[in-house]
Amino acid sequence: MHDRPDQLEPESLMREISDLEGRIGELRQAAGVPEPDLRATLEAALVELELALTVLRTMGGEQTGEQGGSAAAENERRVLRTVFQDAPVPLFLLDRTTSVRRVNRQAATLLGTSSGYVSGKQFTAFCDMATRAAVRSQLAAVVRTGRRRRVNVRFLGRDRPVDAVVTLARVWIRGEPDPMVVVAAGPTSTPADDKARTGGARDRARTAQNASVDDEAVATIVHRMDVLATASELLLDEPVFNETVAVRRCARLLAAELADWAFIDLTGPNGGPGGGLQGGIHAAGAAPELRRQVVMGPEDEHSVEAARMLEEVEPAQGTLPHTVFVTRQSALRPHVENLDVLGVCPDGNPVCGKIGATSVLSVPIEDGDRAIGTITLAASGEYGPFDLMDLGVVQRLGRYLALVIRAARLYRRRAEVADTLQAGLLPKSLPAIPGVSVAAKYLTSTHGSDVGGDFYDVFRTESGWGLVLGDVCGKGEDAAAVTATARHCVRLASRWKASPGDVLGIVNEALMDEDRFVTAVMAGLTLETEKVIVSLGTAGHPPAIVVRADGVIRSASRGGVPLGLFEDFEAGLDVIDLTVGDTLILHSDGVLEACDMTRQEFGQERLLEALAAHAGGTPEQMLAGVEQALLEFCDGDLRDDVSMLALRVEPPTLV
Repeated sequence: MHDRPDQLEPESLMREISDLEGRIGELRQAAGVPEPDLRATLEAALVELELALTVLRTMGGEQTGEQGGSAAAENERRVLRTVFQDAPVPLFLLDRTTSVRRVNRQAATLLGTSSGYVSGKQFTAFCDMATRAAVRSQLAAVVRTGRRRRVNVRFLGRDRPVDAVVTLARVWIRGEPDPMVVVAAGPTSTPADDKARTGGARDRARTAQNASVDDEAVATIVHRMDVLATASELLLDEPVFNETVAVRRCARLLAAELADWAFIDLTGPNGGPGGGLQGGIHAAGAAPELRRQVVMGPEDEHSVEAARMLEEVEPAQGTLPHTVFVTRQSALRPHVENLDVLGVCPDGNPVCGKIGATSVLSVPIEDGDRAIGTITLAASGEYGPFDLMDLGVVQRLGRYLALVIRAARLYRRRAEVADTLQAGLLPKSLPAIPGVSVAAKYLTSTHGSDVGGDFYDVFRTESGWGLVLGDVCGKGEDAAAVTATARHCVRLASRWKASPGDVLGIVNEALMDEDRFVTAVMAGLTLETEKVIVSLGTAGHPPAIVVRADGVIRSASRGGVPLGLFEDFEAGLDVIDLTVGDTLILHSDGVLEACDMTRQEFGQERLLEALAAHAGGTPEQMLAGVEQALLEFCDGDLRDDVSMLALRVEPPTLV
């Protein structure tokens, strides 16, 4: 090994300038990472200025240097091997591009890995992100000037970061066209080689240390098991599978327990742009589109802002998440060399540089038949590089999440079908009735995804207008068929029967062959000037409620039996006069039977209180008030469908 003068050919000079520009860009990025080492970055920037001056002098013909002596190539290599193997400090041999050519045992122990794993990788990949650009600049300065330098470095050890002071020295090796750099790490927290320890006290210390290492390994395994157990509870602790909740819970857990950052990307749910449940490849051969769903990171202000920005950065082709999704092969990058591995931010900076990620892993979210997304974790030096145990845990978690997402999407598709069927059983809009205003409200049960049995309708009758609200026993397709029969039978019978009791009697006959019974309340309206006469017919249904203009509330009479049970049917009848400002309310038993956490029912009294509190509002506002009170009471957990109709007599319009 020897020094020789700096002789730059034009091609080499252009390479120097290009490398200089790249390192300056890295220094700019380093200044923007979380918790940057600004002092080291500043010192490195000054070094780059010195290098720039040297390059300018070279361009002007001011080339200086010293030609060192020579020795046999084999002797040099033998000396180098001896130094590397026997030196009591960690040593790295780097080529001109700062790629590791060789490391000794001490260096491999320092990083907690093997010599073979380190060789061929960028030296800076094993350094903390905050000082990585500065270390690269100092290395370039040593190569260019030949002057030794001392640099503070935080190595990314296997279990924890290791602070060290390294000495950088340029060497020439015969047979190599470019200079190389020897990096020697000074005193660190790394334990000395066990072979150097002798004596009983030292043996006991080594035994205690080994026991501590074993305890730490056991603790690590237990922690991973706890993460999986917690994930199972979080993902399955839902009465109805919810994809959004599951994904966010999973990302939050991973970012808190295994990494600094968690990214979850998914395909679409319905086989369109994304086709999550339709397989990895569409019929036309196009790969489904992967979309970023959630990004979780630290909770400081800078990280929260970065997470919002990164949620808009889609996993583009060529990034690690996209590659893992397409190939369905997990990927582990213990030491990140290519900062673009997670893509590029809108401002042009690499994502890894933005969040200070030095270790990355990514696994497919697959249910055994198809991949529907990826989980990607990123960590800085504080967590230590990811290992195969981390990869295995996240792979299992990806499997859990895939099953939950598949169940949630199947459930959602079934619920959408149920909603479509339900919409066909309800009027698309309410007709305009002269002199009155009408409003309706329908709330779907949060339990199950079957079609509900509630229905309501507003229609013309033989002598005026009619309102009906009913509830079929049970849910599902069979209940939907009975619902349609009951609703349309009421409409048809009202064309030639004026009395609600007679209409309900005809419906009873039509339902005798069905396996389900129906409760219903029907109101026949006779419109007069500033007055509406309401004829009520009830078939085992909660009675109608009247809210007078002065705030007085009364219930109509009860009576009747459900439809479809007995041939000798007789409805409960009542007649009510409504004047200007009076409101008629029809509702299903889902209102009364909604329960809170203690299983206490909402009941008639709370319903009347809610109506009284909003008696001065419009019919829409009255029903909205009941809805709000109901959902607050049961905390949004409706165990049955809820339907309500409201009709109010309005003042006559002045012409």
